[in-house]
Amino acid sequence: MSRMASLRHVVSRRTLALCDTKLGNISQVRYLNLLEYQSKVLLSENGLNVQRFKIVDSPSDADNLHSSFRADEYVIKAQILAGGRGLGYFDNGFKGGVHVTKDPDAIGPIIKKMIGHNLITKQTSKEGIPVKKVMVAESVTIMKEKYLCFLMDRQNNGPVLISSPAGGTDIEEVAKTTPHVIKTIPIDILEGLTDRVAESVADFLEFNGDTKMKAANEIKKLWEFFKKVDSVQLEINPLAETSTGDVVSIDAKIQFDDNARYRQKAIFDMEDKTERDPREVIAEKYNLNYIGMSGNIGCMVNGAGLAMATMDIINLYGGKPANFLDVGGGVNEEQVYQAFSLLNSDKNVKVILVNVFGGIVNCATIANGIVAACKNMKLKMPLVVRLEGTNVSEARKILSSSGLTIQSAENLDDAARKAVDSLS
Repeated sequence: MSRMASLRHVVSRRTLALCDTKLGNISQVRYLNLLEYQSKVLLSENGLNVQRFKIVDSPSDADNLHSSFRADEYVIKAQILAGGRGLGYFDNGFKGGVHVTKDPDAIGPIIKKMIGHNLITKQTSKEGIPVKKVMVAESVTIMKEKYLCFLMDRQNNGPVLISSPAGGTDIEEVAKTTPHVIKTIPIDILEGLTDRVAESVADFLEFNGDTKMKAANEIKKLWEFFKKVDSVQLEINPLAETSTGDVVSIDAKIQFDDNARYRQKAIFDMEDKTERDPREVIAEKYNLNYIGMSGNIGCMVNGAGLAMATMDIINLYGGKPANFLDVGGGVNEEQVYQAFSLLNSDKNVKVILVNVFGGIVNCATIANGIVAACKNMKLKMPLVVRLEGTNVSEARKILSSSGLTIQSAENLDDAARKAVDSLS
């Protein structure tokens, strides 16, 4: 199984993968993202073998770095949450978010061209992402590059270990062209990763002699780390054998179970939220699931499935949703107010469509929240509301007696039609 095939089965409480080809819109998956150096810090603190490195967060510190950090060769990497940094370019014309040099006097000038400037890569917007930190690491001579990944996989109903001797490259392409060089091993969560399995994986990865035992030990440490931090994915690419016979985790991608936030508070506090959509940060504060999109019909819905159906039918009638906004089953009036605030603050939203099917949620709670929000914000744009389910009669009375101009809809089809017609 390829890593991407496995990843399709990874779901956490806040994970919302929106991919609708008819909408022509693919939004990001939401999970805790750490910068590369933060992952290295976690690995190092847990006994894993990583390169020596330093972090620079101001141009003034760049010139003095070489006096406190010496190496035969240096790797200088801009720290942003996007791939393709090596082939990227900066808004000041400087090319490359990754540089290698043996000259310690070159470190400062390179860093100064990175910090405070936007780095544009194939995974960023055309404006790029501002670089606030740069990692300077000791360069190591890599003799062999391997791929290793621990993953919580739904198909196997638990963790799996995915490995390949063809590391340091696009593992999805490896899985497509040479699937025989990828091995997937389910792990019994009670038995854990045994010495026998770790050594067989090291052998499959073509580590030999003393290095084979070093590799097996690193693999076992990675498994223990995977469990300890409540990870859903720990990807090391490459897991490298160096010219000195060491086994080093050169680059790591770690994803965490959002439901374990209360156990992993120190890790979640490391998150740099400055690169995230500020609306998503606000939504998270009020336990709302929000992802911005490119349309002009703002949607407030309860339940991810109903939200997807709402966006789909809007598209069917020629409209485009401005967002995915799931208020969930335990929503209260304050959350409804904050949801409306998010929609009302989006300059692209021209119509708001509320589609709620009350099962756990009380429709009257939604109605009271809508009325309070509309009056407080003096809502001017058209509002279409479809409510059905628990206490819906009381909810309709609340809306009809509010004195507000609200278009009531009988069903989802009627709601989508009215929302799209309101644009003209």
